[in-house]
Amino acid sequence: MTRECSVLLPRVCAALADPRQPGSDDTCLEKLLDWFRLLAKFDPSVELLQNNPCLAEFITAVLALPEPSPSILSFTLRLAGILAALENRFQHLQQEQLLVRLFGRDGPLNSMLWKDASVRSGWVHGVHSMMHHQPALHLLCHTGGLDVIFSLQGDPSLFVASAANQLLVDMLILSVETEMTKPASTKDCDWPACAQMIIKHIEDSLQSSSASHIEQSLKLLTSLFGSCRAPWTEVLWLGVAKQIESFLMEETVQAQHMLANLLLKMAWSPVFCDSEGSFWTLVASALEHLTPVQAGPLAVGLLKLYKCPQDVRIQALTVLLQPMDCILRAASQPLEYAGLLDESVGDPITVEGLLSSKSSCASLLCQTLAHLEELLSQSRFQVDLPCASLLHSLMTILQLCNGLLSPASALGSTIGRVLINCFRVQSSALDVLAALSDRKGCDTLIESLFDVLLAYLDSPNTSPTVLKKAFQATSKWLVRLQELSCSNTQRQQAEKILEDVFLVLQKRLCSPCWEVRDSSLEFLTDLIKCLRDQEEFRQSLLSSEVPRLTENLLEDPESYVRASAVTAMGHLAFITYFAPESPVLGNQYNKENTVAKLQEILSTDPEGFPRRAVISIFTEWLSQGCTGPLEDTGQFVSRVIQTVEHDLDWEVRLGGLELIQDFCHQTFCQLGLPECPDDPVSSAVTGSIHGSESLRIFCRAKLFRFLFRSLCDCDKTLGQRACHILLNLSNNFYPLGTPKDLDKTVDLPAGCSIAWLERTLRQGSLAQNFPTDGVDFEDPESMMLALGTIDLLQLYDELNKSSDHVEKSPQSLLQDILATVGTMEENEADCY
Repeated sequence: MTRECSVLLPRVCAALADPRQPGSDDTCLEKLLDWFRLLAKFDPSVELLQNNPCLAEFITAVLALPEPSPSILSFTLRLAGILAALENRFQHLQQEQLLVRLFGRDGPLNSMLWKDASVRSGWVHGVHSMMHHQPALHLLCHTGGLDVIFSLQGDPSLFVASAANQLLVDMLILSVETEMTKPASTKDCDWPACAQMIIKHIEDSLQSSSASHIEQSLKLLTSLFGSCRAPWTEVLWLGVAKQIESFLMEETVQAQHMLANLLLKMAWSPVFCDSEGSFWTLVASALEHLTPVQAGPLAVGLLKLYKCPQDVRIQALTVLLQPMDCILRAASQPLEYAGLLDESVGDPITVEGLLSSKSSCASLLCQTLAHLEELLSQSRFQVDLPCASLLHSLMTILQLCNGLLSPASALGSTIGRVLINCFRVQSSALDVLAALSDRKGCDTLIESLFDVLLAYLDSPNTSPTVLKKAFQATSKWLVRLQELSCSNTQRQQAEKILEDVFLVLQKRLCSPCWEVRDSSLEFLTDLIKCLRDQEEFRQSLLSSEVPRLTENLLEDPESYVRASAVTAMGHLAFITYFAPESPVLGNQYNKENTVAKLQEILSTDPEGFPRRAVISIFTEWLSQGCTGPLEDTGQFVSRVIQTVEHDLDWEVRLGGLELIQDFCHQTFCQLGLPECPDDPVSSAVTGSIHGSESLRIFCRAKLFRFLFRSLCDCDKTLGQRACHILLNLSNNFYPLGTPKDLDKTVDLPAGCSIAWLERTLRQGSLAQNFPTDGVDFEDPESMMLALGTIDLLQLYDELNKSSDHVEKSPQSLLQDILATVGTMEENEADCY
């Protein structure tokens, strides 16, 4: 604690304990508690209390108040807990019985203020903070505190109830790990007193007839097994296992939905996952007896667990795929398709009933599809899924949703009526379809799949949201299609599908709905990114009307569409203009025409989105080496920067800095200069040859004025990025270890103007006028001097400080609290 804070703290404590003062702002009190947490953490001794007796005096003063405000009492409880987290500070506070008076029976527990949720929350958090040693544990156990925590598990405030539950978990762990005299044993386990009380409470609650008590204990066990992996947890579990197993068999018990989460937490614990026998038997029983909605999360969690036994894994996969299997069987002709599963885990009638009901069908399918997407997206541990059958099932769902399929069975017809135009299921199914494109074994169905996808892309009934998902899935499967096109037949099939896709895309680019036009352009951009090297794709694209329609959309009335059109045109240029052998006639004219159009958008578009898209595309072109020789690139960058530096949108200006960063990197690479020299001697020799050339290029491109101006930008992100670029340039021209020899340069004509520039830069965003005269930003000598004399490292440190670093200081916080009190005193004086 600083000397200034130690002087202010007694006045703050006195003000907070004074009932005549207005209640301090809750945010200030939270910040004050955060400060005390840091103090307690970095000063783990009793000296914090000894050197600041005002803290104990404050607690005493609050306890003496007949009716303290709830917020001050809550603050006091939490503060006492933070201070008492260390055993020696705990004993110091107990010398005057402060902790007993705060947390015991005669404290706030028996006052009217206990009705206030903030007081109960302060009590729980205060107890939790000090629960790091045995004396704190004994204090709670001997003063009836455990009974209070048990009652708070059912508190009407969910925050208090959750905190009480977690407190019991941590108290149980602390009791067992600090007071257990010998390892826990299933035959003879002598639990410590506090742990015994908590365990008995859990057992009694599980055997009670109260659903809320059962749920509270299940939550407690779930938290315990999720956070503690000690062997003694198995001993505790064996004492309650029979009771929990009975919940699976009793349909009247309403806590079944919590069992899946409990068993999953246990399965991930090495204490249980490595065990044999009873635990995995219980998991298998849960998969069988829980409803499909309850068992789904358990099944997907088990499938992601590497150590899950094979028989349980098969059962979990069966549970997860059961709804998909039911759909497939119900929609197929008799004996046409065998389905996904050989046999069911539970009763298939239950799944059929849920899928036949309008209220439950979509929810069950969406949950199942979300779980399947989660499994398919896993890269570390791939789950072996029947991909071909799964794809068939997904296609069936999508066909049922848009009415393309007429099932023969009564069940299939019912499900079809329920699913028709169900956007939620369509979106979820398309997500899984996209994820499935990376898996092998689906090749035989690919033609049928594109029939379904093209039907969605073409249908006027497809909503914009579903259409976007259909575009994403189509893009993924088109990439897969190109990978499979080896034989002539496959290539012809791929060409036909591409032609059909571009015909639909032409239609969608002319849609009256702007969301559809926007999604269509995003789809086109994705395709170009993935397939621009494929000759069949390039020919199909350029022989369609898509490029012309895309260019037309640069003038769309909707700014989002214009931005997407800019991005699409930018990537289209990689095929039309920048490809080694461009197939477009009049290549150079078209390229200049496109660049001119994009520069016009950058200069004149009233909305920020299209302008951001232009600067992003220009940076992409430059990074891909598509802007020509170094001299042409310098002129291109110069034109762009002169436009960007006056843009009112900070993201456009930031894009300009990224363009400069890439340009500098490319310049150094082409001139054979390392961007960050490691060897100062060799780099100094190289720099004497090429350094001045690169500096001349940067000056001709007029980069430095924008870079230095950005240091004073009101958006700090720009200042940070500009300073980073300038630091890199400085390190390049003055490698580490080489003398700058700049003492002589003070007398140079440019010296005064550079000093003026540095003074301006130190003002940051407060600078009223950025130098326009005196500093020649296009003069290599002046810029070399600026890079060598201006302390860019110090500027970088200043820019990386938060804007409120002064206001965030503890001293400022204490002053703010006292200022509130001072205002009140002045108002009192005025009244009299």
